[in-house]
Amino acid sequence: MTVLALAALAALGFLVGSANVATVVARALGADLRHAGSGNPGATNAGRVLGRRWGALVLVLDVLKAFVPTLLVLPWAGTLPALVVAGGVVLGHVYSPFLGGRGGKGVACALGGLLAVAPWVAFAGVVVFALALAALRRVGEASVVATGFLAVLGAVAAAGLASTGVVGLARDEGIWLLLVSVLVLARHRRNMRAAWGRVRGRRSG
Repeated sequence: MTVLALAALAALGFLVGSANVATVVARALGADLRHAGSGNPGATNAGRVLGRRWGALVLVLDVLKAFVPTLLVLPWAGTLPALVVAGGVVLGHVYSPFLGGRGGKGVACALGGLLAVAPWVAFAGVVVFALALAALRRVGEASVVATGFLAVLGAVAAAGLASTGVVGLARDEGIWLLLVSVLVLARHRRNMRAAWGRVRGRRSG
């Protein structure tokens, strides 16, 4: 596939990702997530402001927003183009031009893309998230732990050390996973600072 075709797929993915589901649902219910809760237009804040059922709906739709186009491209054009589309969706979600470049944190979209390309890895990430959530009781911090786990796994695969076995991540998949994980972690800077502040507070206390 040519560079121009890959660029077109990335642009298409970006356009799909920039349609922020949480904002649309919130506005339909008469709310503005940018001025409520944490101010983040994502599933977690939607659940906080609108209720858990609406938050769950937004989460599922955000996962599907990346999963469906990635899965459609995968058998037609192969893994690399599918990863390009998935990456475009994540970037569109995070830097939505419809929200002035201030979108969600990209966790659900990253999960959707990963679920289409490497379902076992996605499942492992969900398990780590669930365990972290049970221990920490904070969605943002559990997301950081799970994303950190995936970043390490991506780095290992990018080095060519995870292409066999149950995981079976190819190098290009590892590079994609590492880059997307770093982006998601960057979007969770406030959660990481808050967690570090609590840890320092306990130590000083």
